[in-house]
Amino acid sequence: MTQTPLKVAVMGAGAVGCYYGGMLARAGHPVTLVARPQHVQAIAQNGLRMQTRSFDEQVHLAASAEASAVSGADLVLFCVKSTDTEAAGAQIREHLAPHALVLCLQNGVDNADRLRAVLPDHAVAAAVVYVATEMAGPGHMRHHGRGELVIEPVAGSEASEQAAQALIAAGVPTDVSDNVRGALWSKLILNCAYNAVSAIAQRPYGETAVGEGVQEVMGDVVAECLAVARAEGVTLPGDVHAAIHKIVQSMPAQYSSTAQDLARGKRTEIDYLNGLIVRRGQAQGVATPVNRTLWALVKLIETKVAPA
Repeated sequence: MTQTPLKVAVMGAGAVGCYYGGMLARAGHPVTLVARPQHVQAIAQNGLRMQTRSFDEQVHLAASAEASAVSGADLVLFCVKSTDTEAAGAQIREHLAPHALVLCLQNGVDNADRLRAVLPDHAVAAAVVYVATEMAGPGHMRHHGRGELVIEPVAGSEASEQAAQALIAAGVPTDVSDNVRGALWSKLILNCAYNAVSAIAQRPYGETAVGEGVQEVMGDVVAECLAVARAEGVTLPGDVHAAIHKIVQSMPAQYSSTAQDLARGKRTEIDYLNGLIVRRGQAQGVATPVNRTLWALVKLIETKVAPA
């Protein structure tokens, strides 16, 4: 681990935040999770259960239901839903240490920019998250696979590099990249291909991908996303099609976050996934009928299961 432990806070400690916060805590960094009261109570009593592919442990760390718990943190892992970005940013603003790095571990491509508008005096960096996790119960995180991060550098600061070194030492493969925008778009396209279909069917990736006609639908989604990305001037790293096929192999039992939200009666992030492609497509004059259809169907289901 790093020579000097980082004081870490996780704002919005759901499955993603619990995984990365828990990994840092296991490596000796003082970590505080800001989570829902039922998780806070369970963690206070028994610690965070991290059930992963390589270990199953009760990890002891701090937990709070209050945004003020980010006070004094060197690193804040910002893991709230995209729908809550501005509100959660405003909640932590007065409590952030001047030197704190706020690292956005969120779906979508524009959260860091939206958060910078709320936190203009603080360092905010985007990150691309490749991990399959779920909350299996209060204080119980289940990890299904992967765990890599790609972090955006902060101009004039070594904060991103320091965070990356701490994460690497904690067992989290992490890169600092100048093309995080492209990597975020690649992840967005993966989410657009899988999330809505998994959510509508309420099936994991492995079952979803072999459904009759589903590969063709996913291919149409990806083609629309690539057309929008080109119109936006985005440079995509690697082979998007290969990455999409790899998802089925690397996490076949994973339900998309959108599917998990619908199953729990929560609002989804579909407006920031397929919905974002629809909006950017409209702005760029690119037709996105398949993304629009998936977005509209998820929104329709959302009104049935989620409170207004």
